[in-house]
Amino acid sequence: MLLNAFKNLKAEFKNDSKDGNWFSTLQLYILLKLDFIPVSEITQTEIHNTPCSYLVIKVAITEKALIPLNFYLKHADVLGLDVDLQTTAKARALLGKQRHKVKNTPAMDWRNISAFYQTLWETTSITHLALHLLIPTSAHTNLLRHICEEQIDGDTWTFPANTMKGRRDATEDFHTLLLL
Repeated sequence: MLLNAFKNLKAEFKNDSKDGNWFSTLQLYILLKLDFIPVSEITQTEIHNTPCSYLVIKVAITEKALIPLNFYLKHADVLGLDVDLQTTAKARALLGKQRHKVKNTPAMDWRNISAFYQTLWETTSITHLALHLLIPTSAHTNLLRHICEEQIDGDTWTFPANTMKGRRDATEDFHTLLLL
């Protein structure tokens, strides 16, 4: 039934979620323990006793595991099975307060960007050329890794919707001016 729930949802993901990000976290941290328990018998205590409970320090992993599990429970409810839709919320409460403190990744002060950008002209390494495109456009590195000549028209770079983050059919092409 979990695979059916995933098939229903994956049509909304880019590339039909072929990379498996949505499903893999659920498989790695939740299904190890809950795979043999009928969905109607899954409780917050069962979730708490999965490897997910050891990951309280990893907030992102815990959330990434509980979100698809919640979708799975909703799918079971739609099919008419007797499930508690509050199970994942109760499991979050059982897991307790997250001890993980989010630390900002050190970044360059915005006032120093201009001086740094000027130093990029001193050499023509591939890294410097990539930064020439990334800094003024604020593009993700994934867009640059998959850039095609057809995306550049004069001084305009068009990011195709299928290469950007966002849901399929909800993301539009984005055009940005190249300041080289």
